[in-house]
Amino acid sequence: MKSSFLTRPFYFLWTTQTAANAADVLYIMALTVLVLNQTESLISAAFMPLMRSGAQMLSGLIAPLLLNRFKLPSLLLLSQTGQFLLFVGLAVYLQLTGKDAVFVLVFALVFAMSFLDGWTVPARNALVPRLVAHEQGLLKANSLISVSDQVVQFAGWGLSGVIVALLGPSPTLLVTAVVYGLAAAFTLGVKEPAEAHLEQQPTDAAPDDSLAAAPASRWHTLTEGWKIIWQMPRLRLLTFMDIIDMLGGSVWVGAFTLAFVQTALGQGEEWWGFINAAYFAGTVGGGLLVLAISRAIGSSLLAAMLIGMAGYGILTAIYALNTQPFIALILVLLMGPFAELSVINRRTLIQRSVDKGVLPKVLSAQASLLNLVFCISLLVMAALAEWLGIVNLYLLAAVLTLLALGVGLIGRQAFRNESAPGARM
Repeated sequence: MKSSFLTRPFYFLWTTQTAANAADVLYIMALTVLVLNQTESLISAAFMPLMRSGAQMLSGLIAPLLLNRFKLPSLLLLSQTGQFLLFVGLAVYLQLTGKDAVFVLVFALVFAMSFLDGWTVPARNALVPRLVAHEQGLLKANSLISVSDQVVQFAGWGLSGVIVALLGPSPTLLVTAVVYGLAAAFTLGVKEPAEAHLEQQPTDAAPDDSLAAAPASRWHTLTEGWKIIWQMPRLRLLTFMDIIDMLGGSVWVGAFTLAFVQTALGQGEEWWGFINAAYFAGTVGGGLLVLAISRAIGSSLLAAMLIGMAGYGILTAIYALNTQPFIALILVLLMGPFAELSVINRRTLIQRSVDKGVLPKVLSAQASLLNLVFCISLLVMAALAEWLGIVNLYLLAAVLTLLALGVGLIGRQAFRNESAPGARM
C-alpha cells in the first residue's frame, strides 16, 4: 500500500529487511536439516538456535558503542554485507567438504553471522521514525514491517521446507546466499535525513580525548539506553509491560503448542501445524487491519494497545479451557489481530516517547533485556508445565497478559504528559 507519508528510503529499508528475514528462514531450515542428517543428533540441531540467540544477546549489549559511532544505514549495510560474505564462505565450505565438514567451524560462522544480526532490528526500528514524513506514517510503517515479518514467518517455513526437499540442503544454501546479496544491495538505498545524524553524534567524549576518560565514556555509551528506560516513566512502564507479557509469550513455542494439541485437544501433529498456520494467518490479518485503521487510531495509541492486550488475554484464557479443535483454530485466528494491535502500537509508543538521537540505544537495551527474559521464560515455563499441566500453563500465560494490561491501566498517567523530557515531539 503506497502512502505519501512513507518515503522512498523507507521502502528500501522494508525490502532489505524482508529479504534478510527470508534468507534467515532459508538458511536455518537448510542448516538444521544438514546437521541433523549428518550428526543424527537432536542436541546438535537444537544447539544452533540457542547459539544464535546467545550471539544476538551479546551483540545487543555492545550495540550502543556502534550506534554511537556510525550512521544507522551504514550500520545496516555493515551487518548485511558482513552476513552475506560470511554466508558465502559457509555455503562454499559446505559445498566443498560435504559430509567431511567440521561443524565447530560451521557453528562459529553461524555465531559470527548472528552477532552481526544482533543490532539489525534495533537499528531498523530506530530508523523507521526518521524515514516517515508524518506521525501518522509511523503507525503505517510499523504495520507494514509487522505484516512482512509475519508473512515471512508464515510462508517462509513451509516454502523453505519445499525448497530444501527439492534442491537439497547444500544447493539451498547457495540460493540463500543470493537472497542475502540482494538484502545487502537494497540497503544501499536506505538514506536518512542529514539532520538525523547530527542528533546521533556522540556527546559524551572527553574534550581532551584522554585515556583516563575513554573507559568512562564507553561505559556511559553502553548504559545510556538502560538509564533512559529507567528514568522515563513511559519507557519504564512499557518495558515492564513487555517483560510481564514476554514471560507468558513463550507458551507459543513449538514444544508447548504440540503438547497442548495432543493433551488438551486430543489431536496429532497435523493439528499442531493447523494451529500454527492459523495463528500466523491471524497476525498477518492483524497487521493489515492496523494498517487499514491507522487513521482511525490516530493519537489513541495507548487505548489501542490496551484493547489489543485485553482481547489477546481473554482469548488465550478461552483457548486454554477449550477442548474442541475447530474452535481452537478460530480462537488463534482471532488472537492474531489483537496481538498485532498490541505489539504495533506499543512499538510506535516507544518510538514516539524518545528523541530520535537516543532511540537506537534504548531499543538495543530493550532487545537485550527481552531476549534474556524470553530465555528465562522458556526454562521456567518448561518446569511449570511438568508441575501445573499444559492447560494451566496457558491459563497462566493469559493471566500474565492481563496483569500487564492492569499495569498499563494503572500507569496510564505516564502517557498524558506528551512534553516529558526526552520525548519525541
